[in-house]
This record gives sequence, structure tokens and C-alpha cells, in this order.
Amino acid sequence: MLALALVAVVIALLLGLLLLAEAGVMASRAASAADLAALAAADAARGLSSGEPCSVAAEVAGKQDAKITSCTVTGGDVVDVETELAHPFQWGVATGRARAGPPP
Repeated sequence: MLALALVAVVIALLLGLLLLAEAGVMASRAASAADLAALAAADAARGLSSGEPCSVAAEVAGKQDAKITSCTVTGGDVVDVETELAHPFQWGVATGRARAGPPP
């Protein structure tokens, strides 16, 4: 009986660790999607690629399975992007934020 209880506790701890690791991976993916989207949007804002910056950001984020929650172009060529990535088991979302533009 004691061994069975110990096994149940170990399984519960491993499940919690797995969920924590998955949350970390999702946060990393959301941050990467925000970085890529901001860089692509900054290129569009500077005229290095075609398209409207926020549309380009949304397209790039979509390829990463993320969606843009906020996109602002400031100073003509600096872009702030926020992304959201849904958890595969519908337990919440991971968010990412990035800023890109030319060096100061």
C-alpha cells in the first residue's frame, strides 16, 4: 500500500514537471514568433521588403502558429509586436513581446 502511494506521488510530481516544461517551451515559441514578426515588420517599415509592417508581422507570426495581439510602428521605422500562442490543451496562452528597428 505504501509503495502504491509512493508511486502515485512520483507520477504526480513528474506530471507537474512535464506541464511546467511545456509552459516554458510555449513561452519560448511565443517569444521567438514575436522576434521574427518584429524583425520582418521593421524591414517592411524601412522599405527593405514590400508590404504594410503589421500585415507582414501577422503573416510571419501565423507561420509560427502565433497571432498578433498588438502591433505599433513608432518613429516611422521602429516596430513593437506582441504575440499570443494558444496552449495545445486549451489551458491558456503564452505571450511574447519584441521591438525591432534600426540601431539608435
